[in-house]
Amino acid sequence: MSNPSEYVPPKVWTWGQPNGGHFASTNRPVSGPTHDKPLPVGRHPLQLYSLATPNGVKVTVMLEELLAMGHKGAEYDAWPIRIGEGDQFGSGFVALNPNSKIPALLDRSGPKPIRVFESGSILLYLAEKFGAFLPTEPAARAECLSWLFWQMGSAPYLGGGFGHFYVYAPTKIQYAIDRFAMEVKRQLDVLDKQLAANEYVAGSEYTIADIAIWPWYGVLAQGRIYDAGEFLSVQDYKHVQRWAAAIAARPPVQRGRMVNRLNGDPASQLHERHDASDFDTRTQDKLANGR
Repeated sequence: MSNPSEYVPPKVWTWGQPNGGHFASTNRPVSGPTHDKPLPVGRHPLQLYSLATPNGVKVTVMLEELLAMGHKGAEYDAWPIRIGEGDQFGSGFVALNPNSKIPALLDRSGPKPIRVFESGSILLYLAEKFGAFLPTEPAARAECLSWLFWQMGSAPYLGGGFGHFYVYAPTKIQYAIDRFAMEVKRQLDVLDKQLAANEYVAGSEYTIADIAIWPWYGVLAQGRIYDAGEFLSVQDYKHVQRWAAAIAARPPVQRGRMVNRLNGDPASQLHERHDASDFDTRTQDKLANGR
């Protein structure tokens, strides 16, 4: 790996010099909208604005799981937010999430619309709204929420840390890759030890902890993110492998992974989701072939 020339930070950092990298066009040090763009609104009470990144997949899996349980109030419209094109900086989206990150949810089922942003917050909101995937017994609830917030605190090391420097940074920096690879492997070890004694992350029940953790660490264990499975020796985490395969086999998880997906196999992409039948009639392969 190449070693970059030593960087000496200035006394005061200023923005202006292009930093390169995959996300250079969307990164900026200020918040707020860059353009006027209202959000589309569908017919269901729940309006989701997202993308099929790991954080976005958490919410679509949760909604599909709720629908599979028979919660008809969990019907939703899912609209893609194309972050590479700056949709997250449109005025409508910023009004929904001032932090300009996907996913964001608008619940219009009550007398006043309720906005919810941050994927963990959305999972907790939906779990409490529908009384599902969150234990009510105090100790079990605390365990579930501890693992939910473990994921929220750990994933930036995997995504913004390891993933950024291993895949997206314009130069390969050994120190950065080694630093974050070590932390990701430590996290996988934490998860593997927990799953050695439990069927699911928080115990014997499938909960929002699993729904939050799987799109990051389960998909990583299956070698389907960052193309880093061999590099991180993910096959060594046997209990994570068992758990990841079990979650991946769930039909609602398979549907949830398709929603707002804009790349990959056209048969796995459902750019917008407005009805359960969309999975059978509106995946991109079917639209392309006029079916």
